[in-house]
Amino acid sequence: MSIHRSLKTQPSALNQHRNVLKRSERIIKLQEKDEFDPAEDSPMGLPKVISRKAVAKKKKAAETDEEAEAADAT
Repeated sequence: MSIHRSLKTQPSALNQHRNVLKRSERIIKLQEKDEFDPAEDSPMGLPKVISRKAVAKKKKAAETDEEAEAADAT
């Protein structure tokens, strides 16, 4: 049986940012913050973990044109 074309993923789609984390991923993030101890805490009922992706803003074309003109003037 073949996969429907809407369900196929591109190579870059495998690296997309996900807002929802698996339980194991949440435990890892909580352990990094020292908020979860596997010996004492239960993996059930974990608190929510914020998963944010940092997006770098692109420079505007006008700013780059002004910088190019300033470089040409000197």
